[in-house]
Amino acid sequence: MSDVYIALLHYPVYNKRREIIAAALTTIDMHDLARLARTYGLKGFFIVTPLDDQIKLAEKMLQHWRQGWGSDYNKARVEALNLVGLTGELSEAKEKIKERSGSYPLVAATSAADGPNRQSFSEMGPYLRGERPLLITFGTAWGLTDEVLADSDLILEPIKGPTNYNHLSIRSAAGIILDRLFGDR
Repeated sequence: MSDVYIALLHYPVYNKRREIIAAALTTIDMHDLARLARTYGLKGFFIVTPLDDQIKLAEKMLQHWRQGWGSDYNKARVEALNLVGLTGELSEAKEKIKERSGSYPLVAATSAADGPNRQSFSEMGPYLRGERPLLITFGTAWGLTDEVLADSDLILEPIKGPTNYNHLSIRSAAGIILDRLFGDR
């Protein structure tokens, strides 16, 4: 398997009026996506936010679980949270992956919206076994901006259920996507 990473972008993302914003970080997203990354054997999980107060919040939470009382209380949580890296921009996450894996990653964006050139989960095998690392990006709030999608190497197909409702939490969407890509079938 390629070195696979995930990133949760808090900027640039849309709000419900399609304005570009920086969304607030939630610690439950950090916990749950780190646990997903560890469960599916990923190499790392990046939180991307340019907001200093949000980075400080993330650092405080990580310190609690990595070195504080939480590190003794729940060893499994420490193992997952050790995969978390903090960056101010997506480009920084790509640089860190290059440092770790030796080359820049292919970027696979996620989107709840239909559109042209969406990559199906069943077609992802060559990217998961390729020589280059793979970075799967998720957006908070109302999703990744058109610019982020356009700058990505590929865009995964949206998750669809039997209804036209399609507004999953990021934790649910990430779990479904990673299971479709890596789950034991």
